[in-house]
Amino acid sequence: MDDSAADVYYAPIALTETERREHIRERLLVKLLGLRTLTLLKENPNRYWDIIGTAIVVTLAAILRFWMLGRPKTLIFDETYYVKDAFTLWQLGFEAQWPDNANIAFEAGDVFSFTNDAAFVVHPQVGKWLIALGMAVGGGATNPLAWRLANAIFGVIAVWLVIRIARRLFASTAMGLIAGLFMSVDGGAIVHSRTALLDQFLMVFALAAFGALLLDREQYRWRLANTYAGITDNSIPKFRWWLLAAGILLGLAAGVKWSGIYFLAIFGLLSVWWDFQARRIVAGKRLTGQFWRGLMRGAFTSFMTLVPTAIITYVATWFSWFITPGAWGRQWASNNPGLGPAWLQPLLRSFWHYHGQMWTFHTGLSAEHPYAANPLGWLIQWRPTVFYWRQGAEVAELPECAGLADCVMSVTSLGNPILWWLACASFLIIAIGLVKRDWRALAAISGVIAGWTPWLLYTDRTIFTFYSIAFTPWMIFTLGYACTVLLEFRAAPNSVALWGSGTLTARAIVIALVLTILAVSALFYPIWTAQPIEFTHWQSLMWLPSWI
Repeated sequence: MDDSAADVYYAPIALTETERREHIRERLLVKLLGLRTLTLLKENPNRYWDIIGTAIVVTLAAILRFWMLGRPKTLIFDETYYVKDAFTLWQLGFEAQWPDNANIAFEAGDVFSFTNDAAFVVHPQVGKWLIALGMAVGGGATNPLAWRLANAIFGVIAVWLVIRIARRLFASTAMGLIAGLFMSVDGGAIVHSRTALLDQFLMVFALAAFGALLLDREQYRWRLANTYAGITDNSIPKFRWWLLAAGILLGLAAGVKWSGIYFLAIFGLLSVWWDFQARRIVAGKRLTGQFWRGLMRGAFTSFMTLVPTAIITYVATWFSWFITPGAWGRQWASNNPGLGPAWLQPLLRSFWHYHGQMWTFHTGLSAEHPYAANPLGWLIQWRPTVFYWRQGAEVAELPECAGLADCVMSVTSLGNPILWWLACASFLIIAIGLVKRDWRALAAISGVIAGWTPWLLYTDRTIFTFYSIAFTPWMIFTLGYACTVLLEFRAAPNSVALWGSGTLTARAIVIALVLTILAVSALFYPIWTAQPIEFTHWQSLMWLPSWI
């Protein structure tokens, strides 16, 4: 330890040995976690505001997602694949083929027209099992609300997770509630909560894994402080259970879509970086060989806890494929002896071959689509995806359109534009935070790095802006970080109440920002939920030509 860290371990001579150790631990914890986080964990100030505020925000999210969830009553956008795949997965244990023009019969209630032949599908099964579970408990495949039930539930869970995570990330109940409010009213989050697609599930599993890593970070630092202070505390588990939970959740994320693998990679590196920073704080600037040996052992343990767990979980999510002989490609190895990796047994060779087929499809997908969008424009929602569109004679006879001269019903996967544009502007604050080595800045943008930047390598593929739902929470954390920095500006150095310590001007700016985002969401809500409106009303919401 060098002189720069010596002050942490200094304790008044008058203290007993036990008191001295407690004193050292408290000073270490302040350095490792921050005074505001430590106060939040120990005293939980604003407990009642936290409970009441969370209940209000989550209730709002539920209303926005469940109100008229069964509208439209038709399969919209990629529901044509995932709903029918989910239903046959539920019925047969694998995704089956359907006859041509099956949607009309399916929407009319004839949901058993599928064949017994397996279909080649290019996404894993977790998301489809969840859609099937929603149909099982929500009234069956003839009920459009049941198709979307699981997505709506996961959408509400996502809001709750954002509240809890932002509260820990920024050590502020107020910022947790504000972040949750942003998530509850964002257009992309609302649309994906009301549509039976897969990306919502990927986002929630990745978000939950991020929350688990935050809890692991706190426990690891608490345990490190105990170790260096010479205190035995059996309330802090030695095994990193939250890291194990993150591995399971990231395996489930990859079991929805393969893009979950990017979250595994980025979050794994983030966890190792957090461990490095923690050890450096307690060791001081002089990094000895003992320091590096300890770090490498910790990194190896973290890797072996996180990555194999995610892989095992991912493989386990294919359970129905393994136990159902009629599944796609299930008999490939038996029908092609001698092909595939010889070191794998036949069933796993079939599994390997199937994944090779999926990889070939994903890397070669380049079909024309009117809503295909370059990922460079995703962050500003340049080219949103229209999931559903009906106008004029197509909907004129519906009761909802009575009294409207030119009725329009639309479901447009468009994030709240003000929220997303301000989040993009907040990248400048994030950059400054990264330069200052503020761990919150890297944490806030980590999901954007995992969920967005890999797509920049696949601009020649047919990809869509609605994929941005996977990293929507981290866009909100990015904006939340900017608000936090604003509130911290000129605040008392040892203040433990972020909102109360912010200047009147800073609080007024944050309140104005919240009110503006709420107003814009109210304005755009009709085109997120297929609410009947006049065509001229719809036109007034097309702020950019690229939205049409």
